[in-house]
Amino acid sequence: MGYSQKHKAETHAKLVKLAGRVLRQKGPEKVAVVDLMHSVGLTHGGFYAHFKSREALLVEALQGVFEDARQIYLRMGEGVSPRRALTSFIDAYLSTGHRDRLSACPIVTLGSDFPRQSSRFRATFNAGVNMLVNILGQWIDAAGIPNSETLAASMLSAMAGAIAVARAVPDKRLSENVLEATREAIKARLPPAH
Repeated sequence: MGYSQKHKAETHAKLVKLAGRVLRQKGPEKVAVVDLMHSVGLTHGGFYAHFKSREALLVEALQGVFEDARQIYLRMGEGVSPRRALTSFIDAYLSTGHRDRLSACPIVTLGSDFPRQSSRFRATFNAGVNMLVNILGQWIDAAGIPNSETLAASMLSAMAGAIAVARAVPDKRLSENVLEATREAIKARLPPAH
């Protein structure tokens, strides 16, 4: 019985991870239970041994996606000053590499799907965004910059919007200009270090 519980937990984790990948790349509407179950060698009927509903899977997958983002944020802040963490984050977020990675920031990849989702999904999205804003706010506050909460929310919104626009325009030069201009504008809002 110990093996079956361990196996069930491993399978559950795989399903959540796979659903998170599809969620980031294609959106919630493309998370197909049949395809997920098939990818781990199980039938559609076995799904309900792991989740109460498709919505429960989507919520858990979204929590995993935001946890992955949180880990990335925290790693950026390890061993560096808060101001350095902040500027490194701005540079990394508003990079062509991030623009080209479709499975990157959940705010960008899922923002347009948000209004059509269940209240549980929206609440999970809201909690995830708040968590990421709080991390930025802590860096801003620790760097001695006033209005950390407002500035963090504003910065993240501007960066997510810039990535969305940079992905949408087919003109690579314009796309890169959007990223560069947004990087410069956000950094200009940070007062100089003492």
